[in-house]
Amino acid sequence: MTYTVYLVEDEQNLNQVLKTYLENEGWNVSAFLDGLSAKAQIGNRPHLWILDIMLPDIDGYELIKEIKQADENIPVIFISARDEDLDRIIGLEMGSDDYLAKPFLPKELVVRAKKLLERVYGKSGGMTIQFGTYLINEQRRTIQAGNEEVVLSSKEFDLLCLFAKNTGRAYSREQILQQIWGDDYFGSDRVVDDTIRRIRKKLPDLLVETIYGFGYRSVEQ
Repeated sequence: MTYTVYLVEDEQNLNQVLKTYLENEGWNVSAFLDGLSAKAQIGNRPHLWILDIMLPDIDGYELIKEIKQADENIPVIFISARDEDLDRIIGLEMGSDDYLAKPFLPKELVVRAKKLLERVYGKSGGMTIQFGTYLINEQRRTIQAGNEEVVLSSKEFDLLCLFAKNTGRAYSREQILQQIWGDDYFGSDRVVDDTIRRIRKKLPDLLVETIYGFGYRSVEQ
């Protein structure tokens, strides 16, 4: 699995060096020189954030708050040249998974990042399902389309997994409602059609066919 890493470091030379080392691991790395630029990308949900605490606009503490609000399971490594003990404690309290005090060797950051990614996602990247051209990670609840990550809503993701894990099986709209929305759902079964329409828009190669008058079925590639 190719991991996506977001690096936030305002020292331009160090930023470039760290980005190069991380990319040498085969990871997709986006590097930011300020906190506001990074904050605007939080919704993209990378696999790992590496945050410098001291930034020219907003600090790493504010960023980690936003990151954890969006997805509390995303791992974060803090780096800082300030008071090591204080930053380490505050960082852990706010949800960081590791801490590196400057100066450090770039290779040390790579080693720590690799171990953290393996601990969080497993050596194979967590439980994954290949569904046509898409790679579904159930643990991370992410969809990879080549090098791009596609963001689905919770119900869209659950419905996609239902089809991916039951290739060839036909489901009526009523069965889908019960599986995904539960017995307590009250409303029209049109919600199924609307949800599948949204999934198809986001995943144009989706291998799910409509069975008119009945429901839907995933198709073997």
